[in-house]
Amino acid sequence: MVDPNARSIEWLQGWYRSHCDGDWEHDHGIRISTLDNPGWHLSVNLEGTSKAESVVARRLVERSENDWVSAVVKDGHFEAHGGPENLSEMIRLFAELVEAE
Repeated sequence: MVDPNARSIEWLQGWYRSHCDGDWEHDHGIRISTLDNPGWHLSVNLEGTSKAESVVARRLVERSENDWVSAVVKDGHFEAHGGPENLSEMIRLFAELVEAE
């Protein structure tokens, strides 16, 4: 289980580092970008990881116009979108997927 007190950026850095083997990082990886509504997009290529075959239905949480998160796992990718202050929450959702047995 993910420690709810863990700092999400540091956790993501550690996960990335643990998968860098000289090959994986050349073809796969993590992308963080911004949306124009405004918000964030987090994409993690799961190929070559233990979660490559995972499928998780879209999860949508809408709290307000600027406080929302959508996440899905399909086709070997974790994809999340969220409001301008939801990047840490998006990373925590990814961590929950990875840490699930």
